[in-house]
Amino acid sequence: MRTVDFTTLTAACSELRAFWLPARLEQVYQRDRHTIALALRTLDRRGWLDISWHPQAARLCTGSPPPRTPDTFTFSQQLRHQLAGLALVAIKAIAPWERVADLQFARRPGEEAIWHLYVEIMGKYSNVILANQDNLIVTAGHQVSDRQSRVRPIQTGQPYEVPPALLEPIPSSSESLDRWRERVSLIPGHLGRQLLKSYRGLSSSLVESMLRSAGLDPQQPTDTLSDGDWHRLFLRWLEWLEALEKEQFQPMPTEDGYTVIGWGAGVAGELGGSGAGEMPMPHARCPMPDAHAATVGELLNRYYTERLNRQEFQQLRHMLSQKINSLLGKLQVKAGTFQERLQQSDQADRHRQQADLLMANLQAWQPGMKSIGLPDFETGEPVVIALEPEKNAVQNAQALYRRHQKLKRARAAVEPLLAEVRQEIEYLELVEMEIGQLEGYREPADLKALEEIRDELIGQGYLENPEYRSHTEAPATDFYRYKTPSGFELLVGRNNRQNDILSFRMAGDYDLWFHTQEIAGSHVLLRLPAGAAPEKADLQFAADLTAHYSRAREAAQVPVVYTEPKYVYKPKGEKPGMVVYKHERILWGRPQEGRGYVAQRYGSDKDL
Repeated sequence: MRTVDFTTLTAACSELRAFWLPARLEQVYQRDRHTIALALRTLDRRGWLDISWHPQAARLCTGSPPPRTPDTFTFSQQLRHQLAGLALVAIKAIAPWERVADLQFARRPGEEAIWHLYVEIMGKYSNVILANQDNLIVTAGHQVSDRQSRVRPIQTGQPYEVPPALLEPIPSSSESLDRWRERVSLIPGHLGRQLLKSYRGLSSSLVESMLRSAGLDPQQPTDTLSDGDWHRLFLRWLEWLEALEKEQFQPMPTEDGYTVIGWGAGVAGELGGSGAGEMPMPHARCPMPDAHAATVGELLNRYYTERLNRQEFQQLRHMLSQKINSLLGKLQVKAGTFQERLQQSDQADRHRQQADLLMANLQAWQPGMKSIGLPDFETGEPVVIALEPEKNAVQNAQALYRRHQKLKRARAAVEPLLAEVRQEIEYLELVEMEIGQLEGYREPADLKALEEIRDELIGQGYLENPEYRSHTEAPATDFYRYKTPSGFELLVGRNNRQNDILSFRMAGDYDLWFHTQEIAGSHVLLRLPAGAAPEKADLQFAADLTAHYSRAREAAQVPVVYTEPKYVYKPKGEKPGMVVYKHERILWGRPQEGRGYVAQRYGSDKDL
């Protein structure tokens, strides 16, 4: 994941100064343990400013409105208490070429700042620190004790100190080509690495885009460059410094992320546009783009939100899959144990029959016998009965009767336990199928669906309640949505919560409800207006998608039932997503056809 470098931070601060100063701070909300959102209002707009000290995605940019869930973080409460209602009057750098922004708050525009919110964008050392007018630390996103850092502890009540100064030389547009070239090529090595070592304010992504824009390879040795190569690269170097000096930036997305300089969007034909030696003209100083362009804030918000969502999706999916597999393994062992006990109880009637035979043939018993052969009552075939030599015939028969009663009691006790375990296995296999359908992150709704599955498992007692906030009260994420050949809407549940909402809240009198027959799968709802009748192609379309969103998605054909929603019921006390139905009709769904419909929806079949 790309980190916000000095150039990007400068561009972001320049854009914020141009359009959000001065602004009144109306609200503070903490999205997670690394990100706060400030609600700002100016004379003509209102928006949210995201400030993150995430070790991989620290940033300062405009963001989307936060969710409507309670904010229980202490850090945001402290910021809200001190800053609410104040005016954001300045966004300044604390020192040249430092990745630290000083957000200054005053009682009203034009007055002296009484609070400083220092945003330190420094990779894993990133932090957000609130200091008062005397520059004493009041609170911090991450406090650092003396034991953690002897160089720069960060604790409440201590004076705020700037980070240790960097040792590399400061880039300057007044430096000559010869002096610049001499510094970069002083020690032979890869061109990209030597640039990073020679000056401060650079990042790997910036250097790579600069070199490729000049038609050079970052891995190229410095001693292989011609005079023309050095001259072309120096022009790019000066363009970068000019953009910083004049605050002229050109934000745009690239194949591997984003750029605020314009490099990477048309480099050497990689993304189309100008050639290697041409530099797109920079925008005027932070102009407000049209509806189809992107601001620096929009680029950063889009890039880091997508990357963090993808990362969280992968971690959460792995955790849930591991937990479900572990639970299913234990339940399968338990079910096997119950099965063995039932098989043993099948011998109960045989013990009673043997006892009856022994009581009917007491005269055939002799002291010290270890077994006795007696003719069966019905077939006359000899039945060998094991005996205990120290007991007489009556005592042996009584022991067989007791064993018969014990096995009968065991069956009566084990059968409901086995049924309960099988029901639990069926439920967890349904959850396993839902997790399996979410193979890769494609949209924010995928992550939200996983979070709903996690919250459902917490509610059912399979997971412990985590420290972070539960989203069980939040609105359900959107369903999978498709259009049938006749244009009817088809909704597919992403998880059990959505399945129940589809089946029991959204389903109307004229809709049709689909599910795989006796196979774990999603609930599917074909929405039909009053008086409408689906064509055969519509029903087959629904059956194919129902088969795809099921545990049998790899089969050639899958039986799919459909019925009216009024014939779908949830037994009292049943787990989420578990239903019974009646008056069903059957179609054969084709999972591979359904997979094709999904691929059309997302543009490819990747991650399906």
